[in-house]
Amino acid sequence: MKLFKRFPVIIALAFLTQSIAFMTQAQEKIVVVTNFNNDVQVLDKKGLIDLFMGKYSAFPNGKKATPIDVELDFELKSQFYKALVGLPLARVNAYWSRLKFSGRVKPPAIEQTLDDIKLRLEEDESALAYVYESTVTDSMKVVYRFD
Repeated sequence: MKLFKRFPVIIALAFLTQSIAFMTQAQEKIVVVTNFNNDVQVLDKKGLIDLFMGKYSAFPNGKKATPIDVELDFELKSQFYKALVGLPLARVNAYWSRLKFSGRVKPPAIEQTLDDIKLRLEEDESALAYVYESTVTDSMKVVYRFD
């Protein structure tokens, strides 16, 4: 009987814990990284927009760039595109649907998880990806920080 009286409190605590975890992740800074051996030191926001939205396929120094999207972390991908171009993810997906249909440009490569992105960045000097700042490793070089 006492369990039923405490049930609303238990549910409220569970929701509170989940909300805190979500807010912590939502407030975490996003950075754009590349392979540590890449010659590029810094990118500006316009350059990132050009790379991730398909206008260019090379870094400012002329070397090939391979932008990478994370597929399974919807929150990270959504926050990134909102910060980059000010659009919700649904609008970005619609943009890519139109461009892919035309066959003119190639969308960013896709990796499933942040761990897959870490492996790709270690192996590929042309790789360029967005991650949470707390997940940056020694094999990555931060080339842009969102304010």
